[in-house]
Amino acid sequence: MILIADDDNSVRLSLSLLLKRAGHEVKAVATPGEALDVVRSTPLQLIIMDMNFTLAVSGEEGIELLRKCKVFQPETPVILITAWGSIPLAVEGMQSGAFDFITKPWNNQELLRRVETAVSLSAERESTQTPAEDFDRSGIIGESPALISVLNQVKRVAPTDASVLILGENGTGKELIARAIHANSRRNANPFVAVNLGGIPRSLFESEMFGHAKGAFTGAVAARKGRFETAEGGTIFLDEIGDLDQPSQVKMLRVLQERTFEPLGDSRPRKADVRVVCATNANLEAMVAERTFREDLYYRINLITLHLPPLRERRTDIPLLVNHFADSYAAREHVSRPEISGEAMTWLSAQPYPGNIRELRNLVERAIIVSGKEILGIDDFTMLVPERHEGDISLPSGLDGATLDDIERRAVAAAIESSGGNLKLAAATLGITRQSLYRRMEKYGMK
Repeated sequence: MILIADDDNSVRLSLSLLLKRAGHEVKAVATPGEALDVVRSTPLQLIIMDMNFTLAVSGEEGIELLRKCKVFQPETPVILITAWGSIPLAVEGMQSGAFDFITKPWNNQELLRRVETAVSLSAERESTQTPAEDFDRSGIIGESPALISVLNQVKRVAPTDASVLILGENGTGKELIARAIHANSRRNANPFVAVNLGGIPRSLFESEMFGHAKGAFTGAVAARKGRFETAEGGTIFLDEIGDLDQPSQVKMLRVLQERTFEPLGDSRPRKADVRVVCATNANLEAMVAERTFREDLYYRINLITLHLPPLRERRTDIPLLVNHFADSYAAREHVSRPEISGEAMTWLSAQPYPGNIRELRNLVERAIIVSGKEILGIDDFTMLVPERHEGDISLPSGLDGATLDDIERRAVAAAIESSGGNLKLAAATLGITRQSLYRRMEKYGMK
């Protein structure tokens, strides 16, 4: 397939018609976001893109879009379309990995000749096949097309130093993907440091992330390295980046922009030679619109975005995961490994799993502990599943005459109660960000 990326409708139509008549399959898109979606998910023979194609939201020019495309499909040739006045920019594009460029207006026969040359020289890629044996999966289990697509993206991204944002629901394995990026990078001999930003109190943020000198504050009896210094030369994984408050976002942005930091009580700047990988289950774009997450920080951390599929979109991996969890538990606890009946495996493969892989693992291990049988059947699992999942909410009755605030307050309380106090799950159930949930809790005096 050939991808045409141009915001000029007449260019898209004329190129599409020309290439289709020449026997090519064509996909034409009008926005950079659509172009990146196709590049991330579809094996391509060739990309034809307008050099003046501007990313509408971030303001990045076509050269940056080219670089992003080359990260995901480094072997796919790219032909740039440019005007005579932009030839120096096209030359820069060639230096950034473009195969060729053509100028407007073009000659159809000459364009087709260049297209055929690019397609014929395009190396075969294995986008829909399992990565090579030397690819380090870092404990990632599965062979579904949805997962293999992500692993192939990891394979392309890992050798670069590009910042990566991993998006996905809770329990989908975002940290494992981050570890795979590190393991397959040129930094893999250096530390991988995982930080749960949601678990760091605001008052300790600077000390935890950047370290402190002796005597920097009461109780600082010795100097201490921060997480960035600990990760020197390696990868720092910033989990739950969406939980950062505004002051901490400013401090994080400064480090990521300048690649330096200062420990508390020490004015000497330290170099931050780290690869940054972030993850969240929050909708950062919505948070940017709500002004609860800085737009400049958002564009700093998501040069490359990986979307992890929920378990319900990779059901063929469930039997592999069930057997892996059973094997792991038996080896860890030194007990015999039970078999899983065919009927039970079919039932397990059909469940919704709002908690994703983490929920499946918990279910398998509890069934082994509770049943004590050599063969686990359906009943051994269904007895452990509540009538409704944690994310389900039933609003309190008796709402007659209630104000909108009353209804909202009760909905928030019901979400928090049904989630067992898990505010992330409660926010996701209500369809709002965690920051929005905090504001509502404060509004209604909830602790």
